[in-house]
Amino acid sequence: MSAESPSNNEPVVRPGRGVYWLPNLFTTGTLFGGFYAIVAAINDDFKNAGIAIFIAMLFDGLDGRVARWTNTQSDFGKEYDSLCDMVAFGLAPAIVVYQWGIQRIVDSDYGKFWGRFGWLAAFIFAVGAALRLARFNSRSAVADKRYFEGLPSPSAAATVASFIWLVSEFDVTGLPGLMLAFAISIFTGILMVSKFSYWSGKELNMRGRIPWIYAVLIPLIYVIVWLSPVSLFALFGAYALSAPLYWLWRRTGRRRRAADGAQ
Repeated sequence: MSAESPSNNEPVVRPGRGVYWLPNLFTTGTLFGGFYAIVAAINDDFKNAGIAIFIAMLFDGLDGRVARWTNTQSDFGKEYDSLCDMVAFGLAPAIVVYQWGIQRIVDSDYGKFWGRFGWLAAFIFAVGAALRLARFNSRSAVADKRYFEGLPSPSAAATVASFIWLVSEFDVTGLPGLMLAFAISIFTGILMVSKFSYWSGKELNMRGRIPWIYAVLIPLIYVIVWLSPVSLFALFGAYALSAPLYWLWRRTGRRRRAADGAQ
């Protein structure tokens, strides 16, 4: 009798070639969202630019799941996903915030300094996204799936895009708004390459029992997201701040305990 079982001799059924292109089609949706956001920003349509980045986030969240459902993961898909993420969550938000800032700098004649500072802030965000994606790809095999190291680039893009959408909706003018937009771009760019741990939510088993707090929070978040850019900025801004604030809280607590122990 052969040492191999009969099942080992059966040919492996692989998905058709068309199925392999299905997750890449969703990834192309991510690229389209980033591309359209850039075009909309050039045309001074910052509301649609922000919406396009959130649409890119939707496609980015679906492509990996579709690849796992259809068992069509591939090295090509991973590389393509990273390139599209860089456009949608690195270049697009940087160009959106730069175009919004430059328009106000020219209209208000703030001077060359703010123009140069604006493109520098946008470039810092783009570099942060590129480094974040490169680090994620190089460490994905050994990283703790429960946490992200550094702010994920889609969340950073959402923070910047929702703020620009917000200030364009309410027609915010003046130097303080301009400074805040550039500061948010720099801050989120730095958070992307930081070592702060952000909760990923990947340990949640949606098919198993879910704690009641998550069952309440998940629908609530979806309701909040679709209300207004104010809610979007509050949601993603809070997530961006959560890891630094948690680190500061733990550090302060350790110092307090150390001081109490020394007494």
